[in-house]
Amino acid sequence: MTLHHITRPSSLKENAPLLIMCHGYGSDENDLFSFAQELSEELFIISVRAPYPMQPYGNAWYAINFDANQNKWNDVEQAVESRDKIANFIDETCAKYPVNKDNVTILGFSQGTILSYAVALTYPEKVKNIIALSGYVSEDMLNNDLESKDYSHLDFYCSHGSADQVIPADWARKAPKFLDALHIKNTYSEFPVGHGVAPQNFYELKNWLETRI
Repeated sequence: MTLHHITRPSSLKENAPLLIMCHGYGSDENDLFSFAQELSEELFIISVRAPYPMQPYGNAWYAINFDANQNKWNDVEQAVESRDKIANFIDETCAKYPVNKDNVTILGFSQGTILSYAVALTYPEKVKNIIALSGYVSEDMLNNDLESKDYSHLDFYCSHGSADQVIPADWARKAPKFLDALHIKNTYSEFPVGHGVAPQNFYELKNWLETRI
């Protein structure tokens, strides 16, 4: 398998709906895995570790670089590599585990969400649902052929903290318009918190997901 991961098997012996979790910058596969115990037992849950180790600990899907004026920019080349690694990992997972390849959900947080958008919009045939927490659509990580793809089956749940100091809510608010322009089903919610997932946010995404698996 191309990416290190931890799993929580499903109560189903075959054809289980698959949920893949992608953590944020500087975290690891244990971060979002705490959600697993609260989610449907039917889900086969996999939490993935991003491929680039950071010092002194944690991992990243791509480097974030700062210049002398503290302006930051993303290493898009690494991001695209990670996007493709996740896409390959979905294929590997569906071949190895007793899951339904037509019922795949990606749940991302922050940098993991940015990658989740990129995977779904580049490889829509591999994904069904996307839970995009505290992130945004980074268009430089997408291919130029968006208009030619079939997104009719995709469904997005997007949420953000209105007081987020890491990724401004304004960036996240652009996602529904971007998805609407491609005629992709989506739901967007904001909560009065910073860069994190409020309990009511988790409750809402849980209910959203349960009606779709």
